[in-house]
Amino acid sequence: MATDLQAQASEETAAKKPSQEILRSEIMEGADALDRPFVALFISGLSAGLDIGFSLFVAGVVLTRTSGTFDEATRRFVVGGVYAVGFIFVVLGRSELFTEQTTLAVLPVLNGRATVKALARLWATVYIANLLGAAAFAALVVQVGPALGIIDRRAFGELARALTDHSSDVMFGSAVLAGWLMGLLSWLVAASRDTISQIVLVWLITTVIGVGRLHHVVVGSVEVLAGAFAGEGISATDFGRFALWATLGNAVGGSFFVAFIKYSYVIRGKVPA
Repeated sequence: MATDLQAQASEETAAKKPSQEILRSEIMEGADALDRPFVALFISGLSAGLDIGFSLFVAGVVLTRTSGTFDEATRRFVVGGVYAVGFIFVVLGRSELFTEQTTLAVLPVLNGRATVKALARLWATVYIANLLGAAAFAALVVQVGPALGIIDRRAFGELARALTDHSSDVMFGSAVLAGWLMGLLSWLVAASRDTISQIVLVWLITTVIGVGRLHHVVVGSVEVLAGAFAGEGISATDFGRFALWATLGNAVGGSFFVAFIKYSYVIRGKVPA
């Protein structure tokens, strides 16, 4: 019996990726992104901005269909549960998302394999492409959803105001948490060994973002812009405030709380990267 338990424990230990292997994998993936041509990065980032919009689409349908049926708390949890749809499309589809690159692309810089200039190029390219994709999806869904009778325009306003009706410091703090979670998502996906595990991890982490209504700059841009395009009282100033603080917070959350800290503890543990 003891021998069986020891053998099982050994198998479970062997099945886990060691931290140095995860770090090495993350550095290699980040370095690969930094080396990609501008056009390839831009198209991949545009695809991510478009695909992640399906989180808004499903959330809008759920809010519309559950109006007057469920209480507010239940609706929030249901919307949070479907929030993961767009993220699953992006992460498993390997598109470039700004909030993943705030962790991935920082690691090769910390490791000395890339420059800050290369990091800035990657961030700017992916960020702009993500937002363009987000804007295009928002414009499309505002027309299609109400026309099909599956999304009430008020749902777009409800989702947008949940992000914009906060002070700047609250937006920033919320965005730090969202960026932190997205950095953890990248790390944990690299640690997993099969697609099912990756789907579960993406769903779990992004559901936390959705239920908490945390400020994620890309999917949040789809929501805020949809509210503006739908005529729900969201102004350009509202979007600008949201984008500024969400961007800064996401960058801090992913870069410091995941990239820097995890890199530091692996290296200080005398683990080669």
